[in-house]
Amino acid sequence: MRKAKTAGRRNGTLRRRAKTAGHTLRTRRHGNETVRRRPKTAGHTRLTRRRTMEDRLRTKVTVAPGSGFCFGVKRAIKLAERALEESRGPFYTLGELIHNPQVVGELEKRGFRVAKTISEISEGTVVIRCHGASPGIIEEARRRGIQVIDATCPFVKKAQELASFLSSAGYSVIVVGDRGHPEVDAIAGTLKEVAVVGTEAEALRLKKAKKLGVVAQTTQSFEMLSKVVTALLGRTQELCVHNTTCATTSRRQAEALGLAGEVDVMVVVGGRKSANTARLYDICRKRVRRTHWVETTGELRRSWFRGAVHVGVTGGASTPDWLIREVADWIAPIEAQGRRASGRKALGTRGSCRRD
Repeated sequence: MRKAKTAGRRNGTLRRRAKTAGHTLRTRRHGNETVRRRPKTAGHTRLTRRRTMEDRLRTKVTVAPGSGFCFGVKRAIKLAERALEESRGPFYTLGELIHNPQVVGELEKRGFRVAKTISEISEGTVVIRCHGASPGIIEEARRRGIQVIDATCPFVKKAQELASFLSSAGYSVIVVGDRGHPEVDAIAGTLKEVAVVGTEAEALRLKKAKKLGVVAQTTQSFEMLSKVVTALLGRTQELCVHNTTCATTSRRQAEALGLAGEVDVMVVVGGRKSANTARLYDICRKRVRRTHWVETTGELRRSWFRGAVHVGVTGGASTPDWLIREVADWIAPIEAQGRRASGRKALGTRGSCRRD
């Protein structure tokens, strides 16, 4: 019996299975010659696995939905561009049309000048910035014979109207917003008496009044408005609140906050004077410590993204889409190069970034 088995091993065909890199190795023996064959799919399987691992190590760059120009900013720019075609020059904007130096610079190249006050303008056309202006300033411009194009955001205009209504109804008006911001100044400019409140603590320091009416800067967070209103409840017998925060701004903030919770690094793109960009930065930084605020790609630093697996990008309401894309495109190649050199390290550091 043993001899028969030995003869069978020598003359017959024996198939042995051996694990080699996770694949079956077939050995066929013919006399003194041994032929080894791998399955045709073995190389493909290894390649697929390698690619899958690279995909895992690749750092993603995600732009938050809703980033970039809001409705009010798009409208203001269109009105300014139309003025160049249809109105008489010279052309001015009363203050910067929007809080973005790149867009303001482009408008200046096309013929616009920025006037700080209406007294600087003696002729031509003036475009009222999207943050608005007080009715008195607009009336003065028209008295001077200056053509006025009102590019005030409709939501800001609504806040102005509601503030005037509250005042006429006998309420002491409070504007929840940033003191000195052009939009807040424009709302306050419609009233004889007004208080500007930026925090809950400031609200608690206000004198008690029989009737208080509240409106908000459109880019203010709903969370801050709620805190201020809660503080005011104990300082009046009657409280009338109009939530004039912009729904688009609130949605943008919520989307940025959600993305910040998923990434290792967050980049906020927008002008340094932009209140809504500043709020985006504050919101994101509360969720992820490695949050950076830039106006252009020239401010980006490679060291910010060391060990990052996922980078998020968002932009303020006055940030053009092309500028947000430039920032995202600047980051992407760095991540692609870094994944091979330090992919495993990046996976190891992701947890520590999240804990921050």
